[in-house]
Amino acid sequence: MCNTNPLKVDTVGSFLRPERLKNARELFQKNEISLEELKKVEDEEIEKLVKKQKEIGLEVVTDGEFRQSYWHLDFFWGFDGVEHNYMPRGYLFQGEETRNDSARLTGKIKFTKNHPFLNYYQFLKNVSGEDVVSRQSIPAPAQFFAELVRESNEEKVKEFYPNREELYQDISTAYRDAILAFYELGCRDLKIDDCTWGMLCDTNFWKNMAGENYDVDELKSLYLKLNNDAIKDLPVDLRISTHVCRGNYHSTWATSGGYESVAGALFAKENVENFYLEFDDDRSGDFEPLRFIPKDKKVVLGLFTSKKPKLEDKDLIIQRIKEASNYVSLDRLSISPQCGFASTEEGNILTEEEQWQKLKLIKEIADEVWG
Repeated sequence: MCNTNPLKVDTVGSFLRPERLKNARELFQKNEISLEELKKVEDEEIEKLVKKQKEIGLEVVTDGEFRQSYWHLDFFWGFDGVEHNYMPRGYLFQGEETRNDSARLTGKIKFTKNHPFLNYYQFLKNVSGEDVVSRQSIPAPAQFFAELVRESNEEKVKEFYPNREELYQDISTAYRDAILAFYELGCRDLKIDDCTWGMLCDTNFWKNMAGENYDVDELKSLYLKLNNDAIKDLPVDLRISTHVCRGNYHSTWATSGGYESVAGALFAKENVENFYLEFDDDRSGDFEPLRFIPKDKKVVLGLFTSKKPKLEDKDLIIQRIKEASNYVSLDRLSISPQCGFASTEEGNILTEEEQWQKLKLIKEIADEVWG
């Protein structure tokens, strides 16, 4: 099934891991259950999740990223030429530090059909049936590059790619090959998750990371090239979207800033059909940068926070949708949480029931606004 109608209720894709799944992953790490036993639990919990998504009226479903530890690193580790390594410290969020896992090169980057995410998607497709769309989410090529050059990881980049242009080409080629492999399995909806643009929105972040003389415009051009080269000349019935994130770990965040500084590049020039954008609090700025969205593209307004259990005020949300429609017509808008509920397996600080209540509210508001 390929849904050609504009969605009005959507999600970014990750869901809180059930306790049974968390326990199974812990037992596996302690070598107390086999990989087959872990997979059986994963399969069963994903089937339950798909059923639940259908029950609340979602037209596009995901596997909740239940087989992943991270929203991004697990995908990177599946490429040839990439290994799972550990950094001296994790990512720094507001008030918390993540685990210190990372991804670095061991050779040239290549996608092969041994990538585990292909089997993950095949299972999702099989259990979802034909009455909904099965979405695959992957981290952006720009995000992959950012991880490869993070701190000491960059030494391996210099070793295997003294010519950076060759690195850029291999990243985009590996991604395009992966996307086409998902397409062969029946994927018609693929979302690219990307924190790099959210980082660029935060001037203090880049001042601290790279100093006063860092060329942000050069980095914008590079991110566009990496992402656009990966999604060029794809089948016309494959829906490609991107989610711009400011960090989502255990209900904390990493960066702040409105979209104005990146809108002229990201919104106007990245060749995706749909933008999933965070607008759940003041850190995201106002809607004015949406004026850069081309008339043939759609926006999913992330007006609901996935970080806190408190339900949003319905009247305020409807008012904000109307405000956004001053820049993007109402028929090209839809609504969702600002991010997933569990970008890493730790998950945000709310219960599964509170997660589902939030999605039910989104559905209720969408029915009222769009009918």
